Amino acid sequence: MKDITEAKRYISNAKEILREKAIKEDGYYKDRKYVKMAGHTAYSGVLVALDSILGDKKKRTRNSVEWYQKELSVLDKKILSDFLAAYDILHLSMSYDGVLRAEISKAGLDVAEKIINWAEQRSQA
Repeated sequence: MKDITEAKRYISNAKEILREKAIKEDGYYKDRKYVKMAGHTAYSGVLVALDSILGDKKKRTRNSVEWYQKELSVLDKKILSDFLAAYDILHLSMSYDGVLRAEISKAGLDVAEKIINWAEQRSQA
């Protein structure tokens, strides 16, 4: 449960970065640097939540995207689709490309919250 709380904190921090530093105007953020930072923060939160369900904390290497895909394909195909969307939006579009369109960031944060809520429900079961 501690990991889920931590994952939610990441999402909260990402939203704060967008709101206070990236500064939205007419549907676009003004500062690419902070969009990238928010995307990375939110994606990290998704990974923290998924690791609480899937991962072994004693590993010395990072899990690859392919590893998450494989693990989620066995558990829940819908969450796999959400994870792939989170990867595309949060990691690639926001973190790497710094896409300034606010709708893109909102979609990424929404899917991140969905994954974290799914992980929270799984951890309580």
